[in-house]
Amino acid sequence: MKIRKANVQNGDQFITNVYIYENKKEEYSLIAVPEIEWSTIVEYEESRDHLRERLHNSLGKAVKDEVAEELATKMVYWVGEM
Repeated sequence: MKIRKANVQNGDQFITNVYIYENKKEEYSLIAVPEIEWSTIVEYEESRDHLRERLHNSLGKAVKDEVAEELATKMVYWVGEM
């Protein structure tokens, strides 16, 4: 499990920790942001462009659009480096 510091302001709330669990055997990563009660599974074969768009749309339901864009971009980078 990796913990990444997002440090993103979402209105009154400050989103700090993003948890990333990598399951190499089953070829996926689990991303969770407890502060906004959000999580998703990312399959290894998912393209970066599709992943960023999917994350942005999903996060957009929980946070402001500009925050969703920033978090999605960071998450794609973090998952790609694992």
